[in-house]
Amino acid sequence: MPPTPADVLARMVAGDPGRPRVTFYEDTPGGTQGERIELSAKVLANWVSKAANALQDEWDLGPGSVVRLDLPAHWRALYWALAVWSVGATVLLDEGPCDLLVTAAPAATPAEAAPAPRDAVPVVVVTLPALARTAAAPLPPGTMDEARELATYADQFAALSDPGPTDPAVVGHGWSAAYDEVVPHRDWDRGTRVHIRGDDLPRLLEASLAAWAVDGSVVVSRGPEPRGGRAERLASEGVTVDLTA
Repeated sequence: MPPTPADVLARMVAGDPGRPRVTFYEDTPGGTQGERIELSAKVLANWVSKAANALQDEWDLGPGSVVRLDLPAHWRALYWALAVWSVGATVLLDEGPCDLLVTAAPAATPAEAAPAPRDAVPVVVVTLPALARTAAAPLPPGTMDEARELATYADQFAALSDPGPTDPAVVGHGWSAAYDEVVPHRDWDRGTRVHIRGDDLPRLLEASLAAWAVDGSVVVSRGPEPRGGRAERLASEGVTVDLTA
């Protein structure tokens, strides 16, 4: 069976846990403009483990479950997607029925409002700034505040069950793939460092999986072209494949 995303992550951690695998630049105007975040394989796996433990422990999610990712093309979306794949569930990139919604856009509901109905889909609210320790505004009862709560989950993860090769790994935005095909094959050299603009989550997920599968890494630029220009950034980061060219 071809490697699953969880296999790819495990190989990176086993092979070279300290090498950067995600470098993220926030160029979007606002309070976080200028952020540069770098995640090694070990640090990325730590985020994935915490999120996967939350999925499995809090909501009993696994093969057959569907998690909708309503997130921008951001470094936080990468570890949530990997967490969903680690428990063997399906990443949903469109609107549709799901067992959990992970979103950066919480509903405008005051914290003192009545709890959600029993059959309501549970929600995780992701706050994007790197140093956030709580959501920017009060959240509805029953909503998980990722910035405040995710750190409480364990740093190691063990899946209770594995997906089958033909189980759906991702659906939506024109991308549908089972677990035996979700990791793309690209004719890239081993250790390729790929640059991609963060404006299309499916494309970011595909490019990241393809780069990691050849023991490579990704540099993600989100927002307008940087003031110094793309060429300077790519040179400083040692990029060998630029998907925005």
